Amino acid sequence: MRVDLFDFELPPELIALRPARPRDSARILVARGGEPLADRHVRDLPDLLRPGDVLVFNDTRVIPAQLEGRRGEARIGATLHKRLDLRRWQAFVRNGKRLREGDRVEFPADVVALAESRFEDGSWTLRFEGEEPVEVLLERAGRMPLPPYIAGKRETDENDRRDYQTMFAAQDGAVAAPTAALHFTTELVAALDARGVAHETLTLHVGAGTFLPVKADDTDDHRMHAEWGRIDAATADRLNAVRANGGRLIAVGTTSLRLLESAVDPEGTIQPFEGDTSIFITPGYRFGAIDGLMTNFHLPRSTLFMLVSALMGTEAMQAVYAHAIAEKYRFYSYGDSSLLLP
Repeated sequence: MRVDLFDFELPPELIALRPARPRDSARILVARGGEPLADRHVRDLPDLLRPGDVLVFNDTRVIPAQLEGRRGEARIGATLHKRLDLRRWQAFVRNGKRLREGDRVEFPADVVALAESRFEDGSWTLRFEGEEPVEVLLERAGRMPLPPYIAGKRETDENDRRDYQTMFAAQDGAVAAPTAALHFTTELVAALDARGVAHETLTLHVGAGTFLPVKADDTDDHRMHAEWGRIDAATADRLNAVRANGGRLIAVGTTSLRLLESAVDPEGTIQPFEGDTSIFITPGYRFGAIDGLMTNFHLPRSTLFMLVSALMGTEAMQAVYAHAIAEKYRFYSYGDSSLLLP
């Protein structure tokens, strides 16, 4: 499928550089199959969902995975992408052509990593020296890895350590936030509970590959980066019971959706899952696990815009985004949201 089918023009002033405050005051564009679009606010979710529905959140926690260091006189930037073991991470490296296997990269606060090997895509395996857990080292030396469309316009600051983390964050390992859940507050969750809308959590450690552009002209030529996820047996059983009882599973974020669709079998039963997934969802895909999606507005020509087009239809999503742009919705990680119910 041609990648240019998923292109659109976005005025740069619609890219949100800070989140809405309070979080649930963000706008949400509701798209139901066959119905007119509706402009609402995230705090209206209890009125937009039905008793018996379940929201599925990703409980990954973003770590300060962006590092600036030196190899001799060369400046080296590293964004950790995927944990390989206790001390080794795959990382996207800026100025990586200056690295050779065996080089030591010195980061602030006496944090040192060895450049072990280079992947075909240009990323590197970095092995962190010492005995302290890598997460402790990153807290000392790292910064929150804001998306390039934000970091290119302003400096990362202490507010981002709070803002770029969801209220469900519990499992260390992500280098990008599951941003659809940034809109939730304890008050909103309480209102959803009172409405009879429950929630469940799973874990998918989002990698920096989520920000990489699709460089191929055809979707068949694009390769997704793998990310690690887990759904335990008890959670899978509860999710299956929801659908068996007539409830809907609404994925909060494309990360939750991708893990659920990685775990569902051909009969539509969600199985326990632990491991890597590189699922790539494009139009023509048959969804087996979810009944709807809450998600922010995505980049043109991105795998995530392809995913929402698979859910709702490419023409329908182009119309949704045209409406969002005309009504000046805020886009991307700190932006507004959409509720997609095919």
